[in-house]
Amino acid sequence: MSATTSSMLTILSIDDSTVMQQLIKQTLSAEYRVLLCNSAIQALALINQEPIAVVLLDVSMPEMDGLDFCRTVRSIPKFQDLPIVMVTGRDGNLDKLQGRLAGATEYLTKPFDTEQLKVILRKLTAA
Repeated sequence: MSATTSSMLTILSIDDSTVMQQLIKQTLSAEYRVLLCNSAIQALALINQEPIAVVLLDVSMPEMDGLDFCRTVRSIPKFQDLPIVMVTGRDGNLDKLQGRLAGATEYLTKPFDTEQLKVILRKLTAA
Protein backbone atom coordinates (compact mmCIF):
# COMPACT_ATOMS: atom_id res chain seq x y z
CA MET A 1 0.00 0.00 0.00
CA SER A 2 1.44 3.37 -0.95
CA ALA A 3 1.91 6.17 1.58
CA THR A 4 -0.82 8.14 -0.17
CA THR A 5 -3.32 5.29 0.04
CA SER A 6 -2.48 4.53 3.67
CA SER A 7 -3.07 8.14 4.71
CA MET A 8 -6.53 8.24 3.11
CA LEU A 9 -9.65 7.73 5.21
CA THR A 10 -11.36 4.40 4.62
CA ILE A 11 -14.93 4.12 3.37
CA LEU A 12 -16.66 0.75 3.63
CA SER A 13 -19.39 0.21 1.05
CA ILE A 14 -21.80 -2.66 1.70
CA ASP A 15 -24.04 -3.49 -1.24
CA ASP A 16 -24.92 -6.72 -3.04
CA SER A 17 -24.97 -4.92 -6.41
CA THR A 18 -21.64 -5.16 -8.27
CA VAL A 19 -22.66 -2.23 -10.49
CA MET A 20 -23.35 -0.01 -7.47
CA GLN A 21 -20.09 -1.06 -5.83
CA GLN A 22 -18.09 -0.13 -8.92
CA LEU A 23 -19.87 3.24 -9.18
CA ILE A 24 -19.06 4.02 -5.54
CA LYS A 25 -15.44 2.93 -5.91
CA GLN A 26 -14.99 4.95 -9.10
CA THR A 27 -16.63 8.01 -7.52
CA LEU A 28 -14.67 7.97 -4.27
CA SER A 29 -11.30 6.31 -4.89
CA ALA A 30 -9.52 9.59 -5.69
CA GLU A 31 -10.28 10.93 -2.19
CA TYR A 32 -10.77 7.81 -0.05
CA ARG A 33 -9.60 4.25 0.37
CA VAL A 34 -12.72 2.30 -0.59
CA LEU A 35 -13.39 -1.20 0.71
CA LEU A 36 -16.24 -3.21 -0.81
CA CYS A 37 -18.39 -5.88 0.85
CA ASN A 38 -21.31 -7.63 -0.81
CA SER A 39 -22.85 -8.82 2.45
CA ALA A 40 -23.50 -7.40 5.90
CA ILE A 41 -22.12 -10.57 7.50
CA GLN A 42 -18.78 -10.08 5.72
CA ALA A 43 -18.80 -6.40 6.71
CA LEU A 44 -19.25 -7.17 10.42
CA ALA A 45 -15.93 -9.02 10.39
CA LEU A 46 -14.23 -6.31 8.35
CA ILE A 47 -15.16 -3.35 10.57
CA ASN A 48 -13.28 -5.00 13.42
CA GLN A 49 -10.14 -5.35 11.29
CA GLU A 50 -9.99 -2.00 9.47
CA PRO A 51 -10.12 1.66 10.62
CA ILE A 52 -13.41 2.59 8.92
CA ALA A 53 -14.27 6.30 8.74
CA VAL A 54 -17.76 5.94 7.19
CA VAL A 55 -20.00 3.04 6.21
CA LEU A 56 -22.15 3.23 3.06
CA LEU A 57 -24.94 0.72 3.51
CA ASP A 58 -27.64 -0.69 1.25
CA VAL A 59 -30.86 -1.71 3.00
CA SER A 60 -32.00 -4.58 0.75
CA MET A 61 -29.49 -7.42 0.99
CA PRO A 62 -29.65 -11.19 1.47
CA GLU A 63 -28.80 -12.88 4.80
CA MET A 64 -28.83 -9.71 6.92
CA ASP A 65 -30.44 -6.50 5.68
CA GLY A 66 -28.98 -3.05 6.20
CA LEU A 67 -31.35 -2.14 9.02
CA ASP A 68 -30.31 -5.21 11.05
CA PHE A 69 -26.65 -4.48 10.29
CA CYS A 70 -27.07 -0.89 11.44
CA ARG A 71 -28.77 -1.93 14.69
CA THR A 72 -26.07 -4.55 15.33
CA VAL A 73 -23.24 -2.07 14.77
CA ARG A 74 -24.92 0.53 17.00
CA SER A 75 -25.12 -2.04 19.82
CA ILE A 76 -21.30 -2.31 19.89
CA PRO A 77 -19.93 0.53 22.07
CA LYS A 78 -16.85 1.33 19.94
CA PHE A 79 -19.05 1.79 16.84
CA GLN A 80 -21.83 3.91 18.34
CA ASP A 81 -20.46 7.07 16.72
CA LEU A 82 -19.39 5.49 13.40
CA PRO A 83 -21.11 7.42 10.59
CA ILE A 84 -23.46 5.15 8.62
CA VAL A 85 -25.00 6.41 5.39
CA MET A 86 -27.92 4.37 4.05
CA VAL A 87 -27.60 4.26 0.25
CA THR A 88 -30.77 2.59 -0.93
CA GLY A 89 -33.56 2.46 -3.47
CA ARG A 90 -36.13 2.63 -0.68
CA ASP A 91 -37.31 6.24 -0.72
CA GLY A 92 -40.55 6.31 1.27
CA ASN A 93 -40.91 8.37 4.43
CA LEU A 94 -41.39 5.18 6.46
CA ASP A 95 -38.18 3.73 4.96
CA LYS A 96 -36.24 6.85 5.93
CA LEU A 97 -37.71 6.78 9.44
CA GLN A 98 -36.77 3.10 9.83
CA GLY A 99 -33.24 3.94 8.71
CA ARG A 100 -32.93 6.71 11.28
CA LEU A 101 -34.40 4.53 14.03
CA ALA A 102 -31.90 1.78 13.18
CA GLY A 103 -29.09 4.30 13.68
CA ALA A 104 -28.31 5.70 10.23
CA THR A 105 -26.48 9.03 10.27
CA GLU A 106 -27.62 9.99 6.74
CA TYR A 107 -30.01 8.56 4.15
CA LEU A 108 -29.29 8.78 0.41
CA THR A 109 -31.72 7.41 -2.17
CA LYS A 110 -30.60 5.58 -5.33
CA PRO A 111 -30.03 6.66 -7.97
CA PHE A 112 -27.98 9.32 -6.21
CA ASP A 113 -25.98 12.30 -7.39
CA THR A 114 -22.29 11.45 -6.94
CA GLU A 115 -21.53 15.04 -5.90
CA GLN A 116 -24.17 14.80 -3.17
CA LEU A 117 -22.47 11.65 -1.86
CA LYS A 118 -19.11 13.44 -1.81
CA VAL A 119 -20.60 16.40 0.10
CA ILE A 120 -22.07 14.06 2.71
CA LEU A 121 -18.77 12.23 3.13
CA ARG A 122 -16.76 15.44 3.43
CA LYS A 123 -19.17 16.65 6.12
CA LEU A 124 -18.95 13.36 8.03
CA THR A 125 -15.15 13.10 7.81
CA ALA A 126 -14.29 16.73 8.54
CA ALA A 127 -11.86 16.91 11.44
